Amino acid sequence: MTQSNFKSSTLIKVALYEPDIPQNTAAIVRLCACFGVRLDIIEPCGFFLSDKRFKRVAMDYINICKVKSFKDFTEFKKDKKNERIILMTTKAKRKYFDFKFNQNDTLLFGRESAGVSQLVHKSVDYKLTIPIQKEARSLNIVSSVAITLTEALKQNHYL
Repeated sequence: MTQSNFKSSTLIKVALYEPDIPQNTAAIVRLCACFGVRLDIIEPCGFFLSDKRFKRVAMDYINICKVKSFKDFTEFKKDKKNERIILMTTKAKRKYFDFKFNQNDTLLFGRESAGVSQLVHKSVDYKLTIPIQKEARSLNIVSSVAITLTEALKQNHYL
């Protein structure tokens, strides 16, 4: 992929709820770094950021990605009191491309192994899905972040 003249340092954010696969989180760090998007990580993580699998994929992108950690979902939610949290889930009916993203939205993605808790599901106002074939369970989280993030950036004229 080549560099383009898109606006970096967007207000749109990506959030990961208790991520448990270091390579996926690292690939999302790289994606967020390339698009100038802050990454919020809701703890606990299933790995340490010093994990060699994480470092191998994140490379030096961890130095240019803005990452903010939260000790739990309650702390994260307090930080978002004036922002919309959009949960991406296989349990939603509304499709991501039928939704109007705002410039200060946070795109929330669940843990690879278990998604998000019922508390999280109940506490967010917007739940969206990426339609896939009925025979398939779900996309890889990195693919889901890339698909949704580029749509949100495009809608808000960042791309």
